Amino acid sequence: MSTPTVTKRIGIPEIARRKGEAPLVCLTAYTTPMARLLDPHVDLLLVGDSLGMVVYGFPTTLPVTLAMMIAHGAAVVRGSARAAVIVDLPFGSYQESPEQAWRAAAQVMAETGASGVKLEGGEDMAPTIRFLARRGIPVCGHVGLMPQAVQSAGGFRATGRTETEAGRIAADAAAVAEAGAFAVVIEGTLEPVARAITASVPVPTIGIGASAGCDGQILVTEDLLGLAGPFAPRFVKRYADLGAAVDEAAREYAADVRARRFPGPEHCYLPKAAE
Repeated sequence: MSTPTVTKRIGIPEIARRKGEAPLVCLTAYTTPMARLLDPHVDLLLVGDSLGMVVYGFPTTLPVTLAMMIAHGAAVVRGSARAAVIVDLPFGSYQESPEQAWRAAAQVMAETGASGVKLEGGEDMAPTIRFLARRGIPVCGHVGLMPQAVQSAGGFRATGRTETEAGRIAADAAAVAEAGAFAVVIEGTLEPVARAITASVPVPTIGIGASAGCDGQILVTEDLLGLAGPFAPRFVKRYADLGAAVDEAAREYAADVRARRFPGPEHCYLPKAAE
């Protein structure tokens, strides 16, 4: 009898060891079918709170709940076998205290089977990251443009444009790494700033709208597939235009239904004598 091949999931220590080596390939996923498609090609799948905008149509990520993240996180874990799966902690689930963050992160880990969690914030969140890491929760940090702080930041805009701002982001990344994060996402940050941070911190950096010099890259999958609408941020490269394909398929289906061309006999269950 042949022994079935068991795919080993990429572990957090392996992700952490990739600093300065082959770039980490990361994408977002929110559903089981998408996770199945992406899993063979990526090192890390992020169940981002961006699902609030991509899946639910919210204008920001702020309305996303912990229950939503757990439901989608579990779906992505079920659909993947190889990639590390990281789940965002949503707004309001971790900022109050390290203890609140622990309860939220522990619930995510227990109910999804994810490899770790991600949270936004730099120096201010370092004590929370340290609290979680010391209790066995792998944490990915997130600095630069932080979508959960979009209201106080005055909108979605690139960061690091001034010396003061660049220094703050660098200090945030250093604090997150020192606190025990296994990696840090750098979002919407000027290229030289992100490159310098990558050279200075001991953990992998994952860029989104940052620098090709980061240790890895991530995009929202629906953006690169052309499924997120006509607008795409500057940092997105579209590798397909599936939105147009969906539009055309729906148009042809509607025309066939209205013309009674669908369903045809081959799509119907017929009596035995007629088959």
